[in-house]
Amino acid sequence: MQKSLQFLDYVVFLVYFAIVAGYGIYIYQKKKRKTTDSKDFFLAEGSLTWWAIGASLIASNISAEQFIGMAGSGFNIGLAISTYEWMAAATLIIVAVFFLPIYLKNKIYTMPQFLLRRYNQTVSTIMAVFWLLLYVVVNLTSILYLGALAINTISGIDFNVCMILLAVFAVFITLGGMKVIGYTDVIQVFFLILGGLATTYLALNLVSEHFGTTGVLNGFHLMTEHAGDHFHMILDRKDPHYLDLPGLSILVGGMWIVNLNYWGCNQYITQRALGADLKTARSGLLFAGFLKLLMPLIVVIPGIAAYVLHSRGLFQAEMVKGGELNPDNAYPVLMNLLPIGMKGLAFAALTAAVVASLAGKANSISTIFTLDIYKEHFAKNADEKHVVRTGKIVVIVAMILAIIISPFLGIDKKGGFQFIQEYTGFVSPGIFAMFLLGFFWKRTTSGAALFAMIGGFALSIILKFLPGWADLSGLSGIGFSVPAANGVYEIPFLDRMGIVFVVCVIAMILISLVAPAKVKVAGAEVVDESKGLEVDPSMFRTSMPFAITAILICGILVALYTIFW
Repeated sequence: MQKSLQFLDYVVFLVYFAIVAGYGIYIYQKKKRKTTDSKDFFLAEGSLTWWAIGASLIASNISAEQFIGMAGSGFNIGLAISTYEWMAAATLIIVAVFFLPIYLKNKIYTMPQFLLRRYNQTVSTIMAVFWLLLYVVVNLTSILYLGALAINTISGIDFNVCMILLAVFAVFITLGGMKVIGYTDVIQVFFLILGGLATTYLALNLVSEHFGTTGVLNGFHLMTEHAGDHFHMILDRKDPHYLDLPGLSILVGGMWIVNLNYWGCNQYITQRALGADLKTARSGLLFAGFLKLLMPLIVVIPGIAAYVLHSRGLFQAEMVKGGELNPDNAYPVLMNLLPIGMKGLAFAALTAAVVASLAGKANSISTIFTLDIYKEHFAKNADEKHVVRTGKIVVIVAMILAIIISPFLGIDKKGGFQFIQEYTGFVSPGIFAMFLLGFFWKRTTSGAALFAMIGGFALSIILKFLPGWADLSGLSGIGFSVPAANGVYEIPFLDRMGIVFVVCVIAMILISLVAPAKVKVAGAEVVDESKGLEVDPSMFRTSMPFAITAILICGILVALYTIFW
């Protein structure tokens, strides 16, 4: 097995690099303004088309944790891991219909800005710092580390060199601002999908050839025949991976919190749409929804193919790391089998996914720090050029920090996809509860928001470590605990999120009712609803083309879950 790139592979990769870099420079020169504008740099206000918004959402979302981590979960668990992608398609429709109109109508451009306007400075600042820590310590580091690890495995280039080169490439894109990121992401997504499909094609062909036939359709049929347990979307409670994907909870429970928080309350994602008008932004989210339907074909199916081949005696040594079977090796193993030239294309696809995610994350870090912390607390009178210059410095500093700390976080030991999901899951329920009630209930108070933010995090920690303090086997009868590999009964991760979310919502309602914010009107104290956002039912109306397309996406999802139940 060839574990290095050949001359033709490097040529293909350099062509990709030249196209992305050249187009980025072209967009920057074409669209830059004589006076540097901070909103233009951070949001590309009015510059992104629907297809650029949709492509940028996917390019920023799909990275090494999908190509490597989700493919590894496909090897280990099966098609059920695709729920993160397919449920996201439905979530994007909800965000487009209900969340975007509120943001755009109320001229909200960052998530801390929403919290400041809806609650108070304390809530906004705490969450801004919290998001910065989460984005730098969890997201940016894991994307950079996993990307470098994958590229090192495929190309043989030194791991540290891979990290530095990825960081430099991402900084180069990020310093052009959001409009450069948005439009270059269109090219990144093209390479990502084309190279990803090439790897899927190879994987399915390998399966069919191993069983003495040819063709990708035969390969897929053989996979369903020889790994039938890997083609169930809803796992049984006896399944060893039930703790990761607890049955129907992926349809009616915590998976909604994961996705709605990620796609609707996440600066990293919503930033792409907040600089556009409502029609353009909604169309962009629908386009992203269609692309999400395609993602499991690119990242999960190859993992299942690797599982089938490994179970038939192939890749025995290649799938081992540190003396143990490592599912995260599945995708790099398959990429190393690609012919010369095609391997360069797949290598470019992986690099595109990593660089696009790094650039998007770095831009969001820069936006939150510069607009919501630096300008708000340290340089209120700073001019536009100073603000943008500060933002560019933050991009570079954040990337350097990620390079320094990522090797010490144990990302490779936990598994990249699980690493990100676990640590973001500690804060997602409280944040989503805070946003949801802030959107739709004007009486929600700042004290209630603080409880959701701090209390939700604390409750998540308690439920995480509760199995070590108490016997939870009694919850097994009602489906809220299952035995882990060590025999200790634990609450599945997604169910924990659902429990924390429900507790936060109930507590927020009670706190807001017991201690409402009041203001004097004509000498009498009344409940203060002045911080409530402008919400009108007419905001949620959609065009007929949008409604038809949304129904089509939902129909495809129903068909997929019905076929692979």
